[in-house]
Amino acid sequence: MQALRWHGVKDLRLETIEEPTALNGKVKIKIEWCGICGSDLHEYVAGPIFIPENTEHPLTDEKAPVVMGHEFSGQIVEIGAGVSNLKVGDRVVVEPIFACGECTACRQGRYNLCDKMGFLGLAGGGGGFSEYVAADEHMVHKIPDSLSYEQGALVEPSAVALHAVRQSKFKVGDKAVVFGAGPIGLLVIEALKASGASEIYVVELSEERKSKAAELGGIVIDPKQYDVVEELQQRTNGGVDVAFEVTGVPPVLKQAIESTNLGGQIMIVSIFEKEAALHPNNIVLKERSMTGIIGYRNVFPAVISLMEQGYFPADKLVTKKIQLSEVVEHGFEALLKEKNQVKILVTPKQ
Repeated sequence: MQALRWHGVKDLRLETIEEPTALNGKVKIKIEWCGICGSDLHEYVAGPIFIPENTEHPLTDEKAPVVMGHEFSGQIVEIGAGVSNLKVGDRVVVEPIFACGECTACRQGRYNLCDKMGFLGLAGGGGGFSEYVAADEHMVHKIPDSLSYEQGALVEPSAVALHAVRQSKFKVGDKAVVFGAGPIGLLVIEALKASGASEIYVVELSEERKSKAAELGGIVIDPKQYDVVEELQQRTNGGVDVAFEVTGVPPVLKQAIESTNLGGQIMIVSIFEKEAALHPNNIVLKERSMTGIIGYRNVFPAVISLMEQGYFPADKLVTKKIQLSEVVEHGFEALLKEKNQVKILVTPKQ
């Protein structure tokens, strides 16, 4: 089958590899759509970050080159021995976290914090930028007929956004700001709407992304026009309750901290490629708190349910659909060059 594999920075290759089979406890899925994630883009321009390059990953026994893609939907075409809750023909998405099941985090049920945690599509195990993938039964979630496969491909990134809001101190009626209206930032807006935010501010430079954030109901603040911290403090009478940092840009972290009120919280959602300077007094003197999230846990069913209610809409978030053969030039490179792109979906089907 055809699959896109990471060999190094700016070195993604569409190659012919062996088609997977449904071994014991696994199902084989025919891929319909796979989204290009910000993490994929980081690996493309600055990796390896999550990809094991020189040493095999402890849970997959794989190292680069690995098949990429972890935001995907598809249909089950083969069932392995021991699989009891899924059948051929089921429409599904995959929760692509590998966890050991034995470490302290796993024993506490916080499997996304596993000492050996890895992502299918980054740490090995196949990936969504291919024709087929085999996944363990416990990683697979059925989606209803009312949701399109395109919508299904948004379940994974939407889970990141919903987990970020769930792990924060955010309460119904609170005010929040989202720094960065890229794909995850826009999904955080949706998660905040679903969670009962009274006001959702969005800080973004890109004209296209500002427009998209406003379309989803965000109150947009352009950092070219305003002193962001001063403007947020003024509009909210002292600052927002929770700030979500979704840019990965070091100077923005300081703005996020200072935009919150007394006892406010800063939730770091993005992955940083570089260190970010931090003055502890910005936390201490206002009794603020700061935390972060990685991935998600136990949230896919809630995301799917919210999607059935109209949240995280694919028709407003997907800006381009391409074939697997076009994925580098019209996918990864397009996301680097075209600021109007939000979520690009890729299909292996001709």
